[in-house]
Amino acid sequence: MPDPIPTPIAARREGALDLLKWLALLCMLLDHLRYVGWSLDGLYVPGRLAFPWFCLALAANVARAGAADREGAGQWRYLGWLLLFSLLSEVPYRLFIPDPDTLNVLPTLALGLLVARAWQRPSGPTLWLGVGAGLLGGLFDRQLMFGLFGVLLPLALLLALQRRWYWALLPGLLCLAANQWESLLPAARQGNQLAAWALGVCLLAPGLGLLVLRRLREVSVPPMRRWAYLLYPGHFLLLLALRNLLA
Repeated sequence: MPDPIPTPIAARREGALDLLKWLALLCMLLDHLRYVGWSLDGLYVPGRLAFPWFCLALAANVARAGAADREGAGQWRYLGWLLLFSLLSEVPYRLFIPDPDTLNVLPTLALGLLVARAWQRPSGPTLWLGVGAGLLGGLFDRQLMFGLFGVLLPLALLLALQRRWYWALLPGLLCLAANQWESLLPAARQGNQLAAWALGVCLLAPGLGLLVLRRLREVSVPPMRRWAYLLYPGHFLLLLALRNLLA
């Protein structure tokens, strides 16, 4: 496995990055099918891949901007889209997920983007916004999906992108901490195979994502552009309609 992954210039679009986004979207959809009404608890396991792979795609975009030696105007637009769809997605998310105890996932990604950018460019407003994002992640750990560890995951993946393969262990541990490890570990000890598989997937998800980026650079898939933001609130509404149809 090559170490570390070469960072593509901003003008070049890598098929592997789009493939990673499509795979993350598919895993998210599989995870949320558990709430449609069918008995699909096993989909919890592939669902653990979605968040770390979205974080890895975010980290790859931050690395691309840094490699191009730009101030990152595109990154501010990226943040704006995340914040906008954080607001637009909250109602569909709450309509579909029964009794949610956190916000939707996009606020976590937005804070994670700020933290990763602060590490990439530790000066001026970028640095202070990153520090503020980290503090917000700690203060609102219980309200954010995946909590503070989820906010820090893009930074850990950015470090893994730029270093040797064994750095994937760090985001793997953060991914495990961001998930329900307090309940997964005891369940796995008691012989729950689903919990054991979920633990393994959390640990391996960052490394698997890095493998996709490193080995499948020339793959050709439809590019995922800004319209893809609509898929997040949209899939909640479609699954809600499916659940109502099956009721």
